[in-house]
Amino acid sequence: MIDANEINEILTTYKKYGWELRRVLLTAEVKENVGDIFTGVSVAESDIDAAWFSRPPQLGAIAWEIRHLSTAPYALLEHLDESDAGFEGALRAVETRLRDAVSKTRTA
Repeated sequence: MIDANEINEILTTYKKYGWELRRVLLTAEVKENVGDIFTGVSVAESDIDAAWFSRPPQLGAIAWEIRHLSTAPYALLEHLDESDAGFEGALRAVETRLRDAVSKTRTA
């Protein structure tokens, strides 16, 4: 399980490259162990530990990246239009892809 220091390292790295933390998904276990390091950001209880980051686009849609919060780095990137009616559904679809990928590596 990832700890607060490791999560802070991830957050610092993303911030260094211009990414903004937007949302967090945490299992009850990790949420209990990391304390309040995600103040000011939407934190939802989930079956996976992940953080959503975005950064302003150079052209076109906004880059959104979901990073699995684990010691083994894994992330998925999408370019999405936040004003699109299907925006939230698109985020959920990427979360599902992340879950599937992470569960395959655990069983491999």
